[in-house]
Amino acid sequence: MMHTPKVAVVILNWNGIKYLRDFLPSVLASTWPALEIVMGDNGSTDGSVAFVKSVYPTVTIIENKGNYGFTGGYNRVLTQVNADYYILLNSDVEVEPGWIEPVIAQMESDERIAAAAPKIKSFDSKDYFEHAGAAGGFIDKYGYPFCRGRIFYEIEADRGQYEQPGEIFWASGAAMFIKKKCWDLAGGFDESFFAHMEEIDLCWRLKNMGYKVVYCPQSQVYHVGGGTLNTENPFKTYLNFRNNLLLLKNNLPFWKAFWVISIRFWMDFLALIRFLMEGKRKDAWAVTKAHQNFVRKLFSRKIRKSGSPDETTSKIVNHKSAMLTGTYSRSIVWDFFVGKRTKFTDLEQQDLH
Repeated sequence: MMHTPKVAVVILNWNGIKYLRDFLPSVLASTWPALEIVMGDNGSTDGSVAFVKSVYPTVTIIENKGNYGFTGGYNRVLTQVNADYYILLNSDVEVEPGWIEPVIAQMESDERIAAAAPKIKSFDSKDYFEHAGAAGGFIDKYGYPFCRGRIFYEIEADRGQYEQPGEIFWASGAAMFIKKKCWDLAGGFDESFFAHMEEIDLCWRLKNMGYKVVYCPQSQVYHVGGGTLNTENPFKTYLNFRNNLLLLKNNLPFWKAFWVISIRFWMDFLALIRFLMEGKRKDAWAVTKAHQNFVRKLFSRKIRKSGSPDETTSKIVNHKSAMLTGTYSRSIVWDFFVGKRTKFTDLEQQDLH
């Protein structure tokens, strides 16, 4: 590298003083020379801001006026951060001192790389991958996201099977590296997502613009997971089902989106039935609410972070030059639940693009 790019690690916090106590020291031990640590606060009421100011005075603090969710919080904070690279890092992530260097080196090697993901492992079971990201994100033909090392609820042990760097479809928002110019060009997160899958939407938009998203196994971080919404929370169920449909609507060409979303409504209905059979009535109702909200949003004007909606939208729809590496041409739902292909290595390689 001819020069040392400035990197800003930006942690969005909402009442996460426990995680800041536990994990901020590891971030401050990072060895990247041109580094700024930023805590963006989403209107915390637990003393987080006062704690960081008093104990870690070198951390830059940017305070939002309220809780704008993951999407709105980051959008507002990053307008006030000046760096060549942003690293969006969850507060419940432990890092190693040299975790930044290999990722930046990989991203600097190719102008078309917009975003990157480190290997994400479980903080509580360090030999295992972690649900949110694992060894890089992929997506199937119906818009279901999954990861190398994690398909649905099956999480693999890290035995060195995913040590090859390369292109993926999406990088987890738990630890996402992104070039500032690409963040600005894409218009940041779509705030209608609030939380969950917004990083997949952002990566997909970048890929539609001809950019790449990559995985760097030489960097690994350890994520607690479920720090804000655990997996049993019906609100998380609602966000996952609604946002998955928004993802398809935002990024697929119109007729393909129409076809895929039509199929997805029936697949989601089967998930609803399954929730009812398992006695999870609140989750079943969350699926219904997700569909209702999605239909309402079809008739609303799409607005992202900055610029006019038309200006932002015109930048992202370029399907002819899209970089679609990281897609799976089959149904991961069918292959997992019926075909019993529970590991990424069980999938037919010719179906992965």
